[in-house]
Amino acid sequence: MTTHAAVPLRHGLLSISAAAVAWGVGGAVAALLLRTTGLGPVAVCFWRFAVAAGCLALVPAGRGRAGAGARGSAVLTGLGLAVSQCAYFGSVQFAGLGLGTLITIGAGPVLTSLGAWLLLGERLGARASAAIVLALGGLALLVAAPAAGPRPVLGVALAVLAGAGQSGLTLWARGGGSARASGGAFTTGMLCLLPLAAVEGVVPTAGGPVLTAGALLFLGTVPTLLAYRWYFAGLTVVPGATAAVLVLLEPAAAALIAVLCFGEPVTPALVAGSALLLAAIAVLTRETG
Repeated sequence: MTTHAAVPLRHGLLSISAAAVAWGVGGAVAALLLRTTGLGPVAVCFWRFAVAAGCLALVPAGRGRAGAGARGSAVLTGLGLAVSQCAYFGSVQFAGLGLGTLITIGAGPVLTSLGAWLLLGERLGARASAAIVLALGGLALLVAAPAAGPRPVLGVALAVLAGAGQSGLTLWARGGGSARASGGAFTTGMLCLLPLAAVEGVVPTAGGPVLTAGALLFLGTVPTLLAYRWYFAGLTVVPGATAAVLVLLEPAAAALIAVLCFGEPVTPALVAGSALLLAAIAVLTRETG
């Protein structure tokens, strides 16, 4: 029998799952921009935040001014997003879409679960522990697949940094921090990245202007503005360890797109690793059903 408590939990699971799939598609769009527009990873991330902040600026704000605590939370969230997303796009550029995404998210279950246990006192149930083991096994197989990028070692290092940043935001939100996909957070990220983006080159130098504008608009709205709102909303009811495994839908989506759209290689390790990721998600679904 479905209880009232299970309803918001299932909504939270769906919200985090939708965010993870959106991020996987967003990684593919970013890879396309990096290949075709002459933009670097910092510039792509700058435009991602600029579009999100611009969209929120068009929405009428609520009455009253934000307090110092809310402004501080927006700054911390924006800094965390800027670091994690720039590092992620760098990993995609240097290690390839599939490997960069897999390692970025692969750090999540370990770092988030350990942090939730040590800092938040969250217990790991038998099913959650089994799901993490399955997920890590799947990621180990996936990482063994050949890298498609030109500098895989640098790409892997950036992916680990991106995963650490994402895990930090997850733990902060689960611990009661007011991490929100707000205009202040995206504006903070945009301003932090502007100097580096200007040095790297903030104006596209290649590619069709219509396709580039459409890709940047999509990247700033669906995988950024909407996905982070879904994710932070889901974290209010979903345990950190469970969220970390559900986010593995992102590399599964990214790996599929990498194979179908970018010609990255299909290997037995890719197939087996993806199967283990799906098994981990199935275990979590049974636990919360």
